[in-house]
Amino acid sequence: MNKKHPLLRLLKYITVKFKWLLIVILFSIIISSICHVYGQLFLQVLIDKYITPLIGKEEVIYTPLFKAIGFMGLVYLIGVFTTWLYSRLTVNVSQGVLKQIRDDMFKHMETLPISYFDDNNHGDIMSYYINDTDALREMISISIPNCVANMVLILASFICMLTLNIYLTIMIIFSVSIMLVVARYIGKKSSTYFIKRQNSVAKVNAYIEEMIDGQKVVQVFTHEEEAKKNFDKLNEELYENTKNANIYANIIMPIMGNIGYLVYVVIAIMGGFIAIKTSTLSVGAIASFLLLTRGFTMHINQLSQQYNSIALALAGANRIFKLIDEESENNDGKITLVNALYSKEGKLIETSSYTGIWAWKNPNSGILVELKGDIRFNLVDFSYVKGKKVLDDISFYAKQGEKIAFVGATGAGKTTIANLINRFYDIEEGIILYDGINIKDINKNDLRKSLGMVLQDVNLFTGTIMENLKYGRINASDEECIEAAKLANADKFIEKLPNGYNTIITDNGDNLSQGERQLLSIARCAVSNPPVMILDEATSSIDTKTEKDIQDGMDKLMKGRTVLVIAHRLSTIRNAQAIIVLENGKIIERGNHDDLMKLKGKYYELYTGAFELE
Repeated sequence: MNKKHPLLRLLKYITVKFKWLLIVILFSIIISSICHVYGQLFLQVLIDKYITPLIGKEEVIYTPLFKAIGFMGLVYLIGVFTTWLYSRLTVNVSQGVLKQIRDDMFKHMETLPISYFDDNNHGDIMSYYINDTDALREMISISIPNCVANMVLILASFICMLTLNIYLTIMIIFSVSIMLVVARYIGKKSSTYFIKRQNSVAKVNAYIEEMIDGQKVVQVFTHEEEAKKNFDKLNEELYENTKNANIYANIIMPIMGNIGYLVYVVIAIMGGFIAIKTSTLSVGAIASFLLLTRGFTMHINQLSQQYNSIALALAGANRIFKLIDEESENNDGKITLVNALYSKEGKLIETSSYTGIWAWKNPNSGILVELKGDIRFNLVDFSYVKGKKVLDDISFYAKQGEKIAFVGATGAGKTTIANLINRFYDIEEGIILYDGINIKDINKNDLRKSLGMVLQDVNLFTGTIMENLKYGRINASDEECIEAAKLANADKFIEKLPNGYNTIITDNGDNLSQGERQLLSIARCAVSNPPVMILDEATSSIDTKTEKDIQDGMDKLMKGRTVLVIAHRLSTIRNAQAIIVLENGKIIERGNHDDLMKLKGKYYELYTGAFELE
């Protein structure tokens, strides 16, 4: 894990890609600051050299004064241009950095194990992309440029004040020390609450997302009042943290401003006293010093105001880098999946084109093993939580082209078996073989490419139906997708849609029925043409009529493939070569339908209704 301070990591993002832009921005800030301070210092020259000598003269020549004012106008014009330039360029830098950070977050998120998403609320993760990156945007585009500009202005003003009068400058240093102590105290208080506020925003977002997803359930169980109470608690926490953060953030400006005015008055009195008693300060010098004093305290005030923004952004950066630093899913398998075909001599050879024949390729030996779909579990143990076994000494096999069904109550371990075959989780003990190869030796992406899953909860994505069908094989032709839809019995309802295969799907397919979404899921799986199918309770929430269409589609899809079925409706698995009954993570029965019915054990009870699945 990267232990660098988040600010250093942010600076690396900024400097690596935008090095030359930063040089131009820094140069522009320096020029802009010099022009600003020079204008304040020039007031002394303007008064003492061009205005005072004209007082009392009968014949006044204004040409030198106008030239001086014209020159000063040019200086200010340069300052305005350089200010516009660095402000414009910082937008490019900030948006470019945020784009890179979002890219890195998303790319890394795609490598994280499923367990990460099990343990972290989705709304909280979304907050990284929205609230935390927005805090970074404000810091990069506003706070950092302002800090740099104000620091340059403070330094330049300080040098100019030293040249005018060292005693008044010492007074300024003393006054500013008080301002900094006050700013530090208030800033610490404010930043603490701003960090709490950022966490509260994430909690509120997560809860809102959860409630939106489960709104039907909330209403069915008339849980609205309880939901409101829970939201009120989170919202109250957000309110308190935001209120306290803003209280401290808002009082810093008037406090620092009033101290600045007080300093201004004190300097005016002292400057006048020194001018009268010692004659070492001219009227122009006093006027210029007062202007520099006003600017000096104002710049310190503005600098202190950025403290909260930076603290908030760094809190967001901590959360972002926490995601980026999460350990990626282990994918150390070397064996890959390649397209293959048989030569005239009957030898399996690799090819770059899609043939429908797949082979496992060992990178060391170059040997190809045809993907047949033979899956074997040997004495497999697995626990989601250490010490609580979900699977205990599980052993079974599924030969090429066989249909194996898993039956058992909720929590028996059926879905866990599907998750282990995909290597969403790694086993603790035992071995899982795929065509005689330990699945730990197979690259995870290639392993999952060889498997097709049809789940009870269908996930569709924003886009056309055709784009969703191609999700598993992007380079599939439209004709192949249409054939797959016909195979899955999905073509019937697709053709009735206003735009057919070009119909736009939104909100996970809410404009389609549950059965239609399931048919699309089967068709999508058919397009990817996997040799092994996993059907996880694919028809448990479908009406009987739609189930027949889905079952017919699945039967066509299952032909010639190894199929693992997790089913609640036992009528759908009567033709399975083997039915495995699970209970508390153990296999208690196995056999085909007829054998298990003769046994009159748990399966018999389930099938005849003497015992119901929970």
